[in-house]
Amino acid sequence: MELKQLEAFLAVLSAGSITAAARLLDRSQPAVSRLIQELESDIGFELLHRNGPRITPTERGIRFHAEAERLVTGIGRLHERAKAIAAEEALPIEIVAIPAFAAGFVPKALSRMPQQALPSRLHLRSAPAESGIQSVLARTADLCVVSLPAEQPGLETHVLAQAPCVAAVATSDPLARKEVVSIADLMGRSLITMANPFRLRRRVDQALEAHGIQASKVIDTNAAMIALQLTACGAGVAIIEPVTAYGVALKGVEIRPLDVNIPFLWGVFSAVSRPLPETARAFIHQFIETTASAIPGLVEHDPRRADLVTDAIFGAGAHNRAGAA
Repeated sequence: MELKQLEAFLAVLSAGSITAAARLLDRSQPAVSRLIQELESDIGFELLHRNGPRITPTERGIRFHAEAERLVTGIGRLHERAKAIAAEEALPIEIVAIPAFAAGFVPKALSRMPQQALPSRLHLRSAPAESGIQSVLARTADLCVVSLPAEQPGLETHVLAQAPCVAAVATSDPLARKEVVSIADLMGRSLITMANPFRLRRRVDQALEAHGIQASKVIDTNAAMIALQLTACGAGVAIIEPVTAYGVALKGVEIRPLDVNIPFLWGVFSAVSRPLPETARAFIHQFIETTASAIPGLVEHDPRRADLVTDAIFGAGAHNRAGAA
């Protein structure tokens, strides 16, 4: 198995055809076809279904794609680090963050760092919490900024914080005239919330149930930015985490505190026993300052007591279930 074979396979799936992949790679179409065939011979199974000019990945090809992409990306990052070491420059850093942070506070923190403190290469990737954690554990990312729970073995906690969820309402909504939105105000309204039942959605549902709130309609989504867009379009009132609410301004949407505390918890993690580049540590420091100054009600916890915080919010033994979340 050779790197050029993997690159040819990734190019085909990215471009959608061997002809387009050949243009991307500046190779001939027969050369790309040959590389794919050699790769299939090396690994012992077909990667592509071929039907004339139409190319689609096999089921095994789809599974193999993720592994190949991770390896090729990792080799690219290795080249970057080798160049930085040779030039005695700051090492590149890779940050994986859930969309709530990747769209707002991570870029803000980076922009407030002295430019000379940043490496010439910096990678910011948006991914679900579970993927961010696995990237750190697999050593394909230096840091992840994710929501809790996150108690997998092998993680070192650098930041552990929480803040209350908020209501997002359209500017034209009568609730926008209130300083604080009562949970009772949501009775009979169309509500917008998160889809993942193992994270924020569970606590939102518990709060609504505890106060006997019945929505006329519930719309769920996998990203708070989408919830804000739905709110701006008049689809309903959103109960969202404070990170997106205060990190990304959206015209036509007003953010109001709720009269009940629905906690949203997050942390910054790296792999245990993996020394962080100085630039990564500088980012963590700036990130703490940026979020603390912008999110009302933010509380920082002792990173060494992540298990106790998780139990207090999610219930005893929750940190043992984090891997399933």
